[in-house]
Amino acid sequence: MAGELNEGSVPPYYREVYEAIRSKIEERVQVEVFQRLLSRTDLPTAVQGQIAEHVDYTDGFLSKLSLYKALALIALAQQGKQPSPKLLENCIQEFPKPQLGEFKDLQTLRMQPTQESPLTVPQTLGKLLARDTVQVELIPEKKGLFLKHVEYQITSQHFKISVYRRYSDFDVFHELLLQRFAYRMVPALPPKRMLKGVLTSMSERDFIEGRRRALGRFINLVARHPFFSEDELVKTFLTFNGSDVQVKMRDACKKMGDEFMTNTMATLAKDYLPADIQAQFSSSRELIRNIHNSFHKLRDRAEKMAERSKENATDLLMFGRELSTLGSDGSPIPSLASSQSTWGILRQSLKGLSVEFALLADKGAQQGRREEDDVVEKLNLFLDLLQSYRDLCERHEKGVLHEHQRALQKYGMMKRQMMSATVQPKEQVSVEQLESRIVQQENAIQTMELRNYFSLFCLHQETQLIFTYLPITSHILGAFVNSQVQGHQEMGAVWNDLQQKLGCLFGVDEMQSPPLTPK
Repeated sequence: MAGELNEGSVPPYYREVYEAIRSKIEERVQVEVFQRLLSRTDLPTAVQGQIAEHVDYTDGFLSKLSLYKALALIALAQQGKQPSPKLLENCIQEFPKPQLGEFKDLQTLRMQPTQESPLTVPQTLGKLLARDTVQVELIPEKKGLFLKHVEYQITSQHFKISVYRRYSDFDVFHELLLQRFAYRMVPALPPKRMLKGVLTSMSERDFIEGRRRALGRFINLVARHPFFSEDELVKTFLTFNGSDVQVKMRDACKKMGDEFMTNTMATLAKDYLPADIQAQFSSSRELIRNIHNSFHKLRDRAEKMAERSKENATDLLMFGRELSTLGSDGSPIPSLASSQSTWGILRQSLKGLSVEFALLADKGAQQGRREEDDVVEKLNLFLDLLQSYRDLCERHEKGVLHEHQRALQKYGMMKRQMMSATVQPKEQVSVEQLESRIVQQENAIQTMELRNYFSLFCLHQETQLIFTYLPITSHILGAFVNSQVQGHQEMGAVWNDLQQKLGCLFGVDEMQSPPLTPK
């Protein structure tokens, strides 16, 4: 045999090993199972690493022929030879049998629980929401006439602790999150101050309340993110009670570096990415963009409905007050009308109706608050997440890809300079310096390529999280329907009471009089 590796050229033992460890679902071998097999060979770790480098695998699996190739390299390495594909090509005898221990034990490699592909994020919406719920309450500064500084009490159910933070603490935390997790969805912060011109449509108190809600959405999305929630930076923000929390967070971030430096998958990301990752990314991005636009319109409509509920409550209250004013008028009725008019009795009855209308106004105001808290706020939470995904896509394209392209251009320029230096005699020192710079640039490009693949890897995971969050639509619709049912039932009960009261005050005939104007 001339070293050609195929189904018919391998020893029967190779096929037996394949059948023993292959996936029950697919006709391939999981990378994790192969790594366990490799660790049974007693080869030095460095040699195991060389064998792994020469083995092809996609989506976390080895094909049958890739396993055969690996088994041959293992056997040759056990004979003391340097494992390489060329060694297989030059092998003229039958491929040797690798020493893998007792054959009956090989099946246990497959039976051991294998991890899912690292690319998969095994989460459900329920699991994400159960990670933590963080309350953000307002504690205004007591000193001074104006609310120049606002403090927030942050209470995490997961860590069971309350801490106090100012907006500047959130600002530093957000900045460090972007440094630490540049390849993940980091929600945006609300603005620190009101924009010029906003004062006309929003009071300072309304702005501060809106900012509190937005900070609450921000910290809950962060605390529930599977790759943030247990990070030291997030723990520090949610639990540290000292006065120098900003210094503490910066120190923690410096010690850890960014996620590329700490994630074990950073340098292996390329091996787990699907071949059509770019096409998947493009289609997912377009779909999520459309979802974002639709939810934006839903939120706008829900806001208008909540506003109308509050306006309706105000109108009902004012309607009742006007009736009360009308009923409180003590002006005497002219004698020419007093004999036949029932206005005097009717006027006294109107004064008491303001109680029911005040109750209706209160129910209407509660309805508006429910729509804001249960519907609009949930829509805003999901919109914040969707916007953070769009921001992440832009960071990927303008950041990692752009830097990679610039590095390649710089490398090409250096290579041209090097070619020019070899053609035209120059000082040896300058040529050596140029060679050294080229090597440095090659290393930089290699790192950028790894970062690019890791960025795509993270982007793929973050896309999964968006779809994991999508069932929140049912939560939103449920909250919307429940708020309407509760509101209509409560107001309907008051209207019914009012109808009965009017019947007692004015009689049934007056209540059921024919229309005053033709239809």
